[in-house]
Amino acid sequence: MMRTRPLKVALLGCGVVGSEVARIMTTHADDLAARIGAPVELAGVAVRRPSKVRDGIDPALVTTDATALVKRGDIDVVVEVIGGIEPARTLITTAFEHGASVVSANKALLAQDGAALHAAAQEHGKDLYYEAAVAGAIPLIRPLRESLAGDKVNRVLGIVNGTTNFILDKMDSTGAGYQEALDEATALGYAEADPTADVEGFDAAAKAAILAGIAFHTRVRLDDVYREGMSEVTAADFASAKNMNCTIKLLAICERAADGGSVTARVHPAMIPLTHPLASVRGAYNAVFVESDAAGQLMFYGPGAGGAPTASAVLGDLVAVCRNRLSGATGPGESAYAALPVSPMGDVVTRYHISLDVADKPGVLAQVATVFAEHGVSIDTVRQQGKDGEASLVVVTHRASDAALSGTVEALRKLDTVRGVASIMRVEGE
Repeated sequence: MMRTRPLKVALLGCGVVGSEVARIMTTHADDLAARIGAPVELAGVAVRRPSKVRDGIDPALVTTDATALVKRGDIDVVVEVIGGIEPARTLITTAFEHGASVVSANKALLAQDGAALHAAAQEHGKDLYYEAAVAGAIPLIRPLRESLAGDKVNRVLGIVNGTTNFILDKMDSTGAGYQEALDEATALGYAEADPTADVEGFDAAAKAAILAGIAFHTRVRLDDVYREGMSEVTAADFASAKNMNCTIKLLAICERAADGGSVTARVHPAMIPLTHPLASVRGAYNAVFVESDAAGQLMFYGPGAGGAPTASAVLGDLVAVCRNRLSGATGPGESAYAALPVSPMGDVVTRYHISLDVADKPGVLAQVATVFAEHGVSIDTVRQQGKDGEASLVVVTHRASDAALSGTVEALRKLDTVRGVASIMRVEGE
């Protein structure tokens, strides 16, 4: 039997995502009520600019006083889509204190203060759901923390930022330079006027922290994630990648150490083989590859951003939280029992593609090979091209630690025959 008294929802933020959340709540009201077991009612919308016309939203629901809205006491669920650290953090904790559960899409806040927010939710017996914080519409967080709860996840490897994937895909498919591809992404609305958070990897790093924490049952903060942007990737890098039957993607990589005693989380550009499923992810789409003991290899793919796709994830959480409210239960909270240490980037082991500008004369290759050997880095392949006294030397290594590779590069720079290090790119996905 359906309950007639509605569950009341407060919406914090009514931008691209928030307006879609409100629209779906209205247009799909009957379906949502049937799925939940009670109607849901939009009880208030907190915004910064109340004078803006918002189609489909009763102006009487609009307020600039978000604090008063979450303190009302009759609110069952607060949906937070304003982003940023403050006032979102204070509003979420205030919502818990006044009896509301929370659905959030705030990746930056969760990556920085997820443990404290989970603790506040648990203290007050409320839910904190955030499927929309990572990879937009793609169901990812719930499968990791519920569907794979009985399994052991060893690796999460993914493209979690649509802007960067669009840019790199454009560079790969058309031969465009980085700035040209960025300009097109901006013109099409894929990139913000200030694209720093995307192209320098901040957005992906926040998502990596959240994914690593859930996958490995360990608290991983944003500061624990190694981050390297993609603004230095060139057309020459893509040419080198094609010579190796690879392409280049900005990847978020979360791994459990081989001995199981630690984890790593990192974001950086990397070459991946064209045979890897992530290599075929085009445009602004996202995809995440999960490797676990029992389930094996799983791939989650779909639109990673945008108003309607992200709102879809928000509404999925809203339905789950409302069901919990009706049954008097709460869903899964933070699982950090493993408390594994997060290893520094220097301990990460992978393959490397190094392009060197060298003098074109006898003995150079032998000198370079000696440096690699002295630092314990094994060479897989070498390719050399040159004329008029200058040459390009491309070295692909076997697996080596980041620390060992860094020492190798530092020693190479001291050789008189090495004019410069043109590029260093990690090779992943094998």
